[in-house]
Amino acid sequence: MMTIKKRQQAIVDDFDFFDDWSDKYAYLIGLGKSLEPFPEDKKDEAHMVKGCQSQVWFDAILYDGKLTFYAVSDAAIVSGLIGLLLKVYSGSTPKEIVASDTDFMSEIGLAKHLSPTRNNGLHAMINYIYGTAQKYVDVSA
Repeated sequence: MMTIKKRQQAIVDDFDFFDDWSDKYAYLIGLGKSLEPFPEDKKDEAHMVKGCQSQVWFDAILYDGKLTFYAVSDAAIVSGLIGLLLKVYSGSTPKEIVASDTDFMSEIGLAKHLSPTRNNGLHAMINYIYGTAQKYVDVSA
């Protein structure tokens, strides 16, 4: 099984493959287009991620000791960011998620190429993922 660190490195390698940011954005948007369908009945206040300029809904299911995340946004770039985060974190145990870092984000240079509001939204989504994982770690501790 691929560790979070290996998945993060795969993302860094994918981004390194492209020479300019228009290609990197196209790759990101492609990740967003591959998101699983999100249940309409979960597009509610309880599943909305606060701090995002766009509308973003997240949900997580713990099955067989691993967290699977589902999410959707009404914006193409944000959907791509979701796709990137799910590629890294979905399918991992809560402990693996909590123990991991987000250094790969600065390695790919995302923060420098997102608007401040998109950056805030990215951090809100990361906080949701880590916060959800932490709840399950706390329960099992």
